[in-house]
Amino acid sequence: MTNPTNSSPSTASTPASGGRIGPLQGIRILDLSRVLAAPWCVQNLADMGADVIKIERPGPGDESRHWGPPWLNGPDGKPTRESAYFMSTNRNKRSAAIDLANPQGQAIIRKLAEQADICIENFKVGDLARYGLDYASLSKVNPRLIYCSVTGFGQDGPWATRPGYDYLFQGMGGLMSVTGERDDLPGGGPQRFGVPIVDLFTGMYATISILAALNHRNVTGEGQHIDISLMGAVMAMSSGQLSNYMIGGKVPGRTGNASPNITPYGVYPCSDGLFIVASANQGQFSALCNALGHPEWIADPRFKDNGARMAHQSELHALFSQILSTKPRAHWESLFLEVGVPAGPINDYAQAMAHPQAQHLKARISIPHATGVEAPGIANPMRFSKTPVTYRRPPPMLGQHTQEVLQELGLDQAAIDALVKAGAVKFG
Repeated sequence: MTNPTNSSPSTASTPASGGRIGPLQGIRILDLSRVLAAPWCVQNLADMGADVIKIERPGPGDESRHWGPPWLNGPDGKPTRESAYFMSTNRNKRSAAIDLANPQGQAIIRKLAEQADICIENFKVGDLARYGLDYASLSKVNPRLIYCSVTGFGQDGPWATRPGYDYLFQGMGGLMSVTGERDDLPGGGPQRFGVPIVDLFTGMYATISILAALNHRNVTGEGQHIDISLMGAVMAMSSGQLSNYMIGGKVPGRTGNASPNITPYGVYPCSDGLFIVASANQGQFSALCNALGHPEWIADPRFKDNGARMAHQSELHALFSQILSTKPRAHWESLFLEVGVPAGPINDYAQAMAHPQAQHLKARISIPHATGVEAPGIANPMRFSKTPVTYRRPPPMLGQHTQEVLQELGLDQAAIDALVKAGAVKFG
């Protein structure tokens, strides 16, 4: 199924043995999704070997194609119109530009659904039913189809028809209420995460759900409809803070870089920058005290256990900060790791990419792109011993594989030309 013009894998993508391209080899996905949450899910499945046909609207395509700069630079060093945002979540997919609002386009999608194992979409509730492309319709032509719907609020309920993006759910789901400094401190106030965390978690929940449904189908032969919502995901990922609220009866607030449950567990100033100490148990606290030359703190009534330390968190933070600020981060990192306490600096992304462990894990990948340059990316962290993930295709250009997909359906050139003339499909 691989397009020969885009099949050159990166070194990191070569299968370790047996010539397999991942544990989902042989699985076909009809991808009707765009932006981030659902495409993130599909990229995970594609990395594991699934063949993905990404359906995009002729003309604009996936909205995230326009979310730049930055843009990928072409061979002449000038920016193309391939956005970094789109490229981060659409590798290993083929793009077919097909108009879902066109009856002939809808007929093509139904033919693709007949051959698919999985269909994933993130349209507003009810939109695809108008075109006969909802689960009820497609499951009639393919009862084995696993159909995953990703929406803001779910398929039913008082808010089901409302649209929404990640930022909204970070606020509405309570996540921003516990992210950022306290109101009485400089820079205090709610903050969003630096990455679209709700979209990413939603995509991961969708990935897990689809794999579970595949196993169910292997046992029973039955497909099913999966309902995944950003609202449900943000509530689930906040289970620790919500547990604090439900059990403790107190609404959690913002604690900045300090943990609401354990200490010393936070950010401290060193002579050359900020430094994280992550002491999570009594043994590690004792080791810290000895390493800092203050074994008396171990038995100090203010710090004798985690409950006491939380009650005197600001005092303990001040004592640690006074000592840590006298030496550079590398000194403390070496000392604390020697005694078994996790610790390290706060890196920017350039420093993170240059980290020796990131280098060892081959975090950066590169795939030849249709524009004639290498498309950079970040490796999938799933590491299989028998069926490794592969990077077979770069993020596609809009409509790059329309002709290929239609030919695989058995359409001859005259039929394809007629679809183009009718506005049902478009080439890249």
